[in-house]
Amino acid sequence: MRANSIRGLFSFGFIRNIKSMSSSSQNFVSRSVIKKVFAKLQKEGDGAVVRRGISRSEQKLLDPFLMLDEFSVSSPAGFPDHPHRGFETVTYVLEGGITHQDFKGHKGTIYAGDVQWMTAGRGIIHSEMPEEEVNKGLQLWINLSSNEKMIEPNYQELSNSDIPKAEENGVQVKVIAGESMGIQSPVYTRTPTMFLDFTLDPGAQIHQNVPESWNAFAYVLESGEGGAVFGSSNSSPVSAHNVVVFGPGNDGVSVWNKSPSKKLRFVLIAGEPIGEPVVQYGPFVMNTQAEIDMTIEDYHYGRNGFEMAKYWRSQ
Repeated sequence: MRANSIRGLFSFGFIRNIKSMSSSSQNFVSRSVIKKVFAKLQKEGDGAVVRRGISRSEQKLLDPFLMLDEFSVSSPAGFPDHPHRGFETVTYVLEGGITHQDFKGHKGTIYAGDVQWMTAGRGIIHSEMPEEEVNKGLQLWINLSSNEKMIEPNYQELSNSDIPKAEENGVQVKVIAGESMGIQSPVYTRTPTMFLDFTLDPGAQIHQNVPESWNAFAYVLESGEGGAVFGSSNSSPVSAHNVVVFGPGNDGVSVWNKSPSKKLRFVLIAGEPIGEPVVQYGPFVMNTQAEIDMTIEDYHYGRNGFEMAKYWRSQ
């Protein structure tokens, strides 16, 4: 998490032209729901608690996505010094703040509504620690293709005020990546990705276009009883802390808030499949076991991107 923003990147045109705007319901054919996964609580890091919505069992259905955690952490717990290689992490703070440090000298804090898009590439060692009394958010892991796994680490950050927003017919959206309601995020996605934060008033509905070849899922953050309905208007409602996996094809995703009194909040995430083998060993994600073995050696001996591994400690 850099202290400076990504405004300097905007002028380089690092924006994918993704046609994924919201659509009216007329002639719109929604993807169907093929799986629901309740994100169970588990311990992670040093005393932190997460709800893991996507794990290895969902990776084949949701290529290029590797993991989704909804985290809740308070000091002294946190995510102390740890490495990554071969993918990207997206941290979206919902409440409080998270302070990041890494072994390349980057340091900063993102607060509620802010996003950090970190490309671990060939290697990063960093810490992610709570800034306030209550700190909650989402962290998404996105795979990188084989030809980008060993690129130099990079950061993009958006403050809440920098994230494009739109509202119509009782639907509000924050466009973290991709496009919706005719507005587009400035985030450059190496693996083409859509990341939208929707809030629907009671009785509202949304029909969001998704590229036909992409994999897509939703994660429900807040919902009144009987409120969150996905895929078709007569589907069974989904409660908070559930991942909703959509099938392939069709125009996109339809969602209804059928709660009479409470708002529905969910994130809709979609991405272009990479279609390559995935071999994962904890925080390392490569294409072959030989590459994983080499990564472990690189980390142990401090080479090929991990040169500071033996000497650096977060403050």
